[in-house]
Amino acid sequence: MDQQLEEYLLQEKIAHDTLERYSGSPVADFQPYLLLTNFSRYVHYFAESRGVSVIEGSTFKVAHSPTEQVSILDFKIGSPAAALVVDLCAFLPIRAALLLGMCGGLRRNYEVGEYFVPIASIRGEGTSDFYFPAEVPSLANFLVQKIVTNVLDEEKTSYHIGITHTTNKRFWEFDQDFRTRLKATRPQSIEMECATLFMAGYSHKLPVGALLLISDLPLNREGIKTKKSSENVFNTYTGEHVEKGVKVMNALDIALKNEAKGIFRGSRKRFEKTLIE
Repeated sequence: MDQQLEEYLLQEKIAHDTLERYSGSPVADFQPYLLLTNFSRYVHYFAESRGVSVIEGSTFKVAHSPTEQVSILDFKIGSPAAALVVDLCAFLPIRAALLLGMCGGLRRNYEVGEYFVPIASIRGEGTSDFYFPAEVPSLANFLVQKIVTNVLDEEKTSYHIGITHTTNKRFWEFDQDFRTRLKATRPQSIEMECATLFMAGYSHKLPVGALLLISDLPLNREGIKTKKSSENVFNTYTGEHVEKGVKVMNALDIALKNEAKGIFRGSRKRFEKTLIE
């Protein structure tokens, strides 16, 4: 038992050291609610709108808003980076995390600028295999996603709910075999991180959800993302997306104070209690 605790404490120390090196921020500055994103523009908007600093380490950019108890972290792109950020942040006293990402909409009636709330993800990226066998589904945390939809409903925001496909292949739009597979498995959106985030979060008992912005419609030739269309999406929706994420975190804080069901957060204290028992 003592050896198990020593190993846990060693992992915790290495995770803290790595997070500080990669983010440039002391772990003590991280707030209880964490917004994860792939976009440095989101971090800069968050910092500028709240009068706080952007901190950059060797890999990540972060900003902290103590008054809102929210931090935002840009972990770049892809499933390995998604796994890394959860593995590191799981050793902090974070109550929940929310991905503010973008996705490709895979339905004809979807429009750029609408939101997508994934309840689950097809594990097409491979990284999630390190956490659980293939038969374990990749599910977003129920309470986090419930709060997301509550906020969107209150603001009368157009959104869709469904399954996303997480892939490691970024430039897939002209791969006919892959497109055929998408049609056969019937996901409603596609992106590159959700399955890994959900599986890593489940493994570490860190509640993780996602609020995705539909940034392109890649099954249509004219709907594939371009430099121009991407810039337009950032210019139009960055502030709105970030502010919705902050509202979700604030609402989640209230729900947890009222002892809402659906969250179980692992911690060193619980770990130590388990060893003692």
